[in-house]
Amino acid sequence: MKNKSSNPLDKLRLKVGGVPEHFNLPWRLAIEEGLFREQNIMLHWSDMSGGTGQMIKGLETGSIDVAVVLTEGITKAILQGLDASILRVYVSSPLCWGIHVPFHSNIKNIQDLKSKQFAISREASGSHLMAYVLGAQNGWDLKEMRFQIVGDIYGGLWALENNEAHAFLWEKYTTNPYVEQKKCRRINEIVTPWSSFVIAARNDVIKDSLPALNKICDLVSSRAEALKKSKRSAEIISWRYNIDLYQVKQWLRQTEWNNSEAKGLEAQHREVVAYLLNLELISENEAKDWKEKLFT
Repeated sequence: MKNKSSNPLDKLRLKVGGVPEHFNLPWRLAIEEGLFREQNIMLHWSDMSGGTGQMIKGLETGSIDVAVVLTEGITKAILQGLDASILRVYVSSPLCWGIHVPFHSNIKNIQDLKSKQFAISREASGSHLMAYVLGAQNGWDLKEMRFQIVGDIYGGLWALENNEAHAFLWEKYTTNPYVEQKKCRRINEIVTPWSSFVIAARNDVIKDSLPALNKICDLVSSRAEALKKSKRSAEIISWRYNIDLYQVKQWLRQTEWNNSEAKGLEAQHREVVAYLLNLELISENEAKDWKEKLFT
């Protein structure tokens, strides 16, 4: 008699969403190498070019089960009622955002962007929340900030090229090729005051499959650690994501994938919640009992 787990219909099937960027190469490699199949887990990866806002929508509608998502975006969404929880920090280092403007504009510095229109992928996306962080750091009236939803990085670049927006924030290594092609101009950078990415899942999936989800996180963590140590990592990332080799090497030096189950969860999110409260992006009531709301 065959073992029940040998039946392909008995395998756990999960849909995972993440941005199609270099941060998520450990996921793609783990899938390609069959690491999840060996554990009787079938993962379907979905590229979410719309970023955090698209992934939050996917978790809401059930089109994805798990998201590799920006820390600040998923924190805000869960505290405002998204039926999901954070499993683990995925990338523990902060994210460096490029501040991009139209190439031929006369915008020279950050203060030139006061009262200007920002392109954002979606509401509550990283590009949206980090624009608020930028405004707060520079003393702007956040209620006067203006936004245009553009869908994804390509929509943001289009908005800049066609003067539909004055600024667009996106991860700087991803936008480097477009800066070099003069599709936009980077005037500065802004770094998140917290870890970049976390792994989150819908609560119904967590209830049914928590051991498998923990196994998935462990496998991705191990694959990320191996990628970080490999001498060929920079060349692989440069080729797969069309990023200059020198830039990739610089990014790898700055990036740390988390290899600890509990590392940084409460400490990192205390900072995020405080920041969201200070920016009035969540209410005092929404922030109440935040640890119980955010984590499994």
